Amino acid sequence: MSQTLEKSLVLLKPDAIDRGLIGEIITRFERTGLKIAGLKLLWSDKDTALKHYTEDLAERRGQHVRDLMIEMITSGPIVAIVVEGVEAVEVVRKMVGETEPKSAAPGTIRGDYAHLSFKYADAQKVGVFNLIHASANVEEAEVEIKTWFQDFELQDYKPDYTKHTIVEKK
Repeated sequence: MSQTLEKSLVLLKPDAIDRGLIGEIITRFERTGLKIAGLKLLWSDKDTALKHYTEDLAERRGQHVRDLMIEMITSGPIVAIVVEGVEAVEVVRKMVGETEPKSAAPGTIRGDYAHLSFKYADAQKVGVFNLIHASANVEEAEVEIKTWFQDFELQDYKPDYTKHTIVEKK
C-alpha cells in the first residue's frame, strides 16, 4: 500500500444501530470514495471492549469514563467497518466530527445526527452516545483493526468508483 493509502476503523455504536442509521452512515463513506474493506455486525464482549478502550483512556479521561464507554459499547449490537482510501484516517475523522456531539459541525455525522453534551452525559452518569468511533491516527487504526478483525475478514478489491479517488500510475 502506498504511503498515503490508509485503513481506518469505524465502529457504529449501539445508538446508531438503534436509530437505523447504518445505511446512511456507510453511504457517506462510499460517496466520499472510501472503500469498505471489512464489515460486520456483532455484539462486543467485555474483553474486546477493554482492548478497544485501553488503559490510556483511563489515564487521559479517568477510569469512570472508560467504564462508561465499555458499558455503552457492550449495551447492544455494533457494526465494525474498515474503510480504505487516500489518507483515510484524516478523512474519516473530518466526516465524523467532534467527539462531543453538541460541538460537532453541521455536515458531519455527529453534527447531523446527534446533539448530546458531555455535561448532560456526566449528569446522567452515562457514556456519551455519539453514534460512531473513528481511529485517531494511523498507528491507532492498525491496533484497532486487529482488535476487531482477523486478516482473512479484510478484502482487497478495486471497486469501480475508486478509479476517481485512488489513481495508480503504471
